[in-house]
Amino acid sequence: MSNPLVQAFFVGRAVAEVINERVEVALTDALSELGKFDAEAKEQLRQFTEEVMARANRAAESSATGKTTNSSSSADSLDLQAEIDELRAEIALLRSELQKHRHAAK
Repeated sequence: MSNPLVQAFFVGRAVAEVINERVEVALTDALSELGKFDAEAKEQLRQFTEEVMARANRAAESSATGKTTNSSSSADSLDLQAEIDELRAEIALLRSELQKHRHAAK
């Protein structure tokens, strides 16, 4: 290849082929990822819909049998509030005992 014009032609052609191949690979990978994302999004939407329907069915069944989910949660919150009150009382008692101990040590 002594002619620089012919050499430039073949170099340009090789550059175009390499760029074309790399763009093709990148585009194929991007479309593959987009397809996976779409499939995962559809699956998550299906699972979400199933979970919502299952909860709705459970709520309908429990209301038909006379049970309410709110009464159990309110009973739990009352028990929790009673526990918190007891802990606060114990903390207050411990603080007063600690103060007595500090004053006695001085």
